[in-house]
Amino acid sequence: MSDMPPSNMPPGQSPNGDPAQGPLVLNIQYTKDLSFEVPGAPEIYATLREPPRVDLQLDVQARPIEAGGNVYEIALQIRADAQVQGQTCFIAELTYCGIFTINVPQEHLEPVLLVECPRLLFPFARNILAEVTRDGGFPPVMLQPIDFVALWQQRRGQEGTVGNA
Repeated sequence: MSDMPPSNMPPGQSPNGDPAQGPLVLNIQYTKDLSFEVPGAPEIYATLREPPRVDLQLDVQARPIEAGGNVYEIALQIRADAQVQGQTCFIAELTYCGIFTINVPQEHLEPVLLVECPRLLFPFARNILAEVTRDGGFPPVMLQPIDFVALWQQRRGQEGTVGNA
């Protein structure tokens, strides 16, 4: 008999029937919080003559589901504030999360949590933000790709500065 797994085995499953465990497994992803406000409605729609200027804020948070475990919730938080001539057009806030099982050495954990996990979540969060702003009557906010490595390095630099102050 061959040591090869049966050809009818589902992808991502080991020969003994257990789910395959790679270094990074996305268990579930979901919208944790979504808010869209148009404080100047309905007047803003009648007076809007140019595309609004959109200011974006982005943050990544990671927290363990259980102390000492290897399952984490990663939250990608995005806030978009749109204005025209000093008047607020809309405010959109999104917290998009994923539950990840992570099997990497401790020294690699932080970059996996704050770079690789948000990189997997970003396309879905980007789509939600574009759709909600379009459905709100404005041009869709199309986020450009985010350099999560640079964001992580910037955060580490700020923590180092704060720690040395």
